[in-house]
Amino acid sequence: MKPFVRETLERLRLRLHELDAQLAAPDATTDLERFRALTREHAETDAIVQPYRRYLQREADRDSARQLAAEAQLSGDTALAALAADEEAAAQTELDTLAAQLQTLLLPRDPDDERNAFVEIRAGTGGEEAALFAAELARMYVRDAERQGWRAEVISESPSELGGSKEVVLRIIGRGAYGRLRFESGGHRVQRVPVTESQGRIHTSACTVAVLPEPDEAQTVQINPADLRIDTFRASGAGGQHVNKTDSAVRITHLPTGLVAECQDDRSQHRNKARALQVLLARLQERERREREAREAAARKGLIGSGDRSDRIRTYNFPQGRVTDHRINLTLYKLPAVLEGDLDDLIHGLQLAHGAELMAELEARATGAA
Repeated sequence: MKPFVRETLERLRLRLHELDAQLAAPDATTDLERFRALTREHAETDAIVQPYRRYLQREADRDSARQLAAEAQLSGDTALAALAADEEAAAQTELDTLAAQLQTLLLPRDPDDERNAFVEIRAGTGGEEAALFAAELARMYVRDAERQGWRAEVISESPSELGGSKEVVLRIIGRGAYGRLRFESGGHRVQRVPVTESQGRIHTSACTVAVLPEPDEAQTVQINPADLRIDTFRASGAGGQHVNKTDSAVRITHLPTGLVAECQDDRSQHRNKARALQVLLARLQERERREREAREAAARKGLIGSGDRSDRIRTYNFPQGRVTDHRINLTLYKLPAVLEGDLDDLIHGLQLAHGAELMAELEARATGAA
């Protein structure tokens, strides 16, 4: 375990003792707001300190076993030495697991990670081929959501002539959806022979993906109704005869920024308006977040999942059956499985890399403070 990690954990262990004393004080409940804050901090701190206490215990067990093995070796008791060596190895294995767990627990958490997510997919360069790939990406994220036991809703879709999608907006409903999908933001490139290619040549097309957390209604940015233009129109795509009979689809334009959101998924104009407003709020919140980060210079160079639409983050190569994530140099030869929603290896690798960056930042801060 790195020294600065141990020092941080020791400070938390001392802080937990302080919180125990403060919560046990006779006047602890006099100020209910302060009491609730202390209780919340106690729960968060205890969740880290408990595995740290287990770590200290297993560390002591390992050192005792190591000493016993050395003494048994000197006395010629090979059976006891082997037994002690096995105990030392078992303790070390658990220590490695606990150390990784504790490092993860110490990482700063994004409060939006537990939220639902909006996934926006837009066809880029490549015309109809890019639109076909956009539809495949949308299906991939829907399949991934199903694997997690989540729900996926199509908020809006602009179909292309060959059955693809010029633009799709999905709402992924499930606890932790944004935290899982946040690193999907960026440019996705596909290399394959398009259905429109008669010479059998491989073409490269691209789509952009943006993943936004669903806003908390209590904390969302405020919108002046006078800044909104709301248009209704007839929905396009699947939906039967009803689609062509009523102006149930809704498009909302935020005039000051030019941001637009629409929804045509529901037969109810009222519900479509509510969902389109949710998407618009998410986009405005993301815009505000980016402007704030730029002002504070909080964006790190090469930040994983920065959502920069110009970044090429991943390549899907059909002739070779491979997927390569360029941010972490990870290549998987399981393209069909990935397109069926098996994103675990990619997402886990991105989360580990992001965690390593955050840990390096924490260590640099701790070293600078020292």
